[in-house]
Amino acid sequence: MASIKIPKSWQISEQEVTPEDIYLRRREFLGTSLKLGSATMAAIYGFSPFTNGWSAEPEQFSPSTITPEIIASRFNNFYEFGVEKQEIWKSSRKLQTEGWRIEVGGLVKNPQTLEFETLKFPEEERIYRLRCVEAWSVVIPWIGFPLRLLIDKLEPLASARYIKFTTFLDPIIAPGQKKRFWEPWPYTEGLRLDEARHDLTFMATGIYGHPLPNQHGAPLRLVIPWKYGFKSIKSIARIEFTREEPETFYTSLSPLEYDFDANVHPDIPYARWHQAFERIPGQEETVKTLPYNGYANQVAGLYL
Repeated sequence: MASIKIPKSWQISEQEVTPEDIYLRRREFLGTSLKLGSATMAAIYGFSPFTNGWSAEPEQFSPSTITPEIIASRFNNFYEFGVEKQEIWKSSRKLQTEGWRIEVGGLVKNPQTLEFETLKFPEEERIYRLRCVEAWSVVIPWIGFPLRLLIDKLEPLASARYIKFTTFLDPIIAPGQKKRFWEPWPYTEGLRLDEARHDLTFMATGIYGHPLPNQHGAPLRLVIPWKYGFKSIKSIARIEFTREEPETFYTSLSPLEYDFDANVHPDIPYARWHQAFERIPGQEETVKTLPYNGYANQVAGLYL
């Protein structure tokens, strides 16, 4: 008997966001690529096979259309490597991800150091909206696995209520950490455990059908589509389980402006940015921002 796959309520249909011919070719290619190891994928993906297909003129894609890779890859925030969004793809090349390790500690059954290459979870692709607190947004096809799979593997203690993430610290290759020395490096973020276990919360290892490039947070980053982008920490080097709410990079810098939840909300402005509308890189028009970035049906119940 043929099986019927029922899509999850949050899914954006690829047929809706990608031209059919590109969609069919892409699915065939991706099906092959996901069977390969990350080292093999990195070797063969010196260029993106999908760039040409997604290099549409701005008026040809909408807020629910996948952002062309050339735009998403050259318009990035990664303050460790500078503040010029259009330059991060170049300045982040110094980050060495081979042999990447992730320390695990805090309220966990077995504190340990994980080799990134040993993380073996079933990979899937998810197309998510990403909304920056600076009032711009993109739509990205990520590859990775639900964070809850990693949490279950790590076995946090019953007393753990939060999970804290920390990125790397290396001012020699990350000039932002040296020039902005007064800021609380390394970058940190955190979630409640129920948020971390939610089906939408994703650990990304790839993007646009290939391994994460450095500007997107290689080799491992968090993706939380209903929260502002600064919550989706890049290049994770440490995971810690805690009982108390962890202090994060932005809550320590400006606690009155940056709250720990950081859920997308069009009616709550930040000091420097109104949040009712957002712009799309490559387009002049703005669009209305949706509560929880359009994922309210899935996550609003977490905050009742």
